[in-house]
Amino acid sequence: MTTKTETQKRFDCVEFKRRSQRRLMKEYEMRKDEFASYVDFLKAKVGENEWSRDLWNAIGGAKSK
Repeated sequence: MTTKTETQKRFDCVEFKRRSQRRLMKEYEMRKDEFASYVDFLKAKVGENEWSRDLWNAIGGAKSK
């Protein structure tokens, strides 16, 4: 008999973040001629998704200096 812990898939938040950053950088490298900087690319990516855009605006991201 296996325990619940043995059958559960573990979530590694550090690895999740690294994979996400690699995907973003790969996309940026393919599209960097569209943007003045990586920051501009990230701002555009946030704007592509309603949930991300709403969260960004709720935390005051649109007011960045």
